[in-house]
Amino acid sequence: MTGNTNASLPRLKLTYFDFDGGRGEAARLTLAIAGIEFQDCRILLKAWVDHKAQMPFHALPVLEVDGEEITQSNTINRYLGKLANLYPADRWQAALCDEIMDAIEDIGTQIVATFSIKDHAEKETARERLAEGPIPLYLTRLDSELERRGGEYFADNRLTVADLKAFVWIRHLRSGQLDYIPPDLPDRLAPLLLRQFERLNGDGRIHAYYEKRRISQASSSPGGTTS
Repeated sequence: MTGNTNASLPRLKLTYFDFDGGRGEAARLTLAIAGIEFQDCRILLKAWVDHKAQMPFHALPVLEVDGEEITQSNTINRYLGKLANLYPADRWQAALCDEIMDAIEDIGTQIVATFSIKDHAEKETARERLAEGPIPLYLTRLDSELERRGGEYFADNRLTVADLKAFVWIRHLRSGQLDYIPPDLPDRLAPLLLRQFERLNGDGRIHAYYEKRRISQASSSPGGTTS
């Protein structure tokens, strides 16, 4: 998407890696669900070395708002959530939303730390430890919090960016892309999270977003950055 047809909204450019997941995906989904136009700048992993030094903290995602940059995934999620009416106005509900996003960021950081491990045996050991301890802890804790808050949404009794961040995490865990981490962990340990995931996965707006991505990927040509 490019530009923004709504004059009351800022010009937005979201820069993140060219895959469907990770720290930048909840922001993409937020904008897609709200129908807010933005420049979707995607950097291929192999081209990251050419872009890294240009980023404020040498990391992604980065959001440009009328030419001004902000970083940190949950900061971006909160800002876009407010634009998209997917973030609570009530201070307590906002804190509940933040708690879930920060918890998922914590466990996500632990998983991402294994990506750079080159030795296969060391990576297997590290991920098996995650699968035996931290991941089940976060799955069961988040599942119990979802139950305590009504069973459908994490905050405000409606869809927020916290739910989208949980959706992205569960999608990744179940994808089978994480070697040595059983993809059925959410199915076995977090029934309410799984039910929420399946409900959001069936949301027409989310389905349309990923269908558009599928078509784009099928027709795209090789390159360093797409937007």
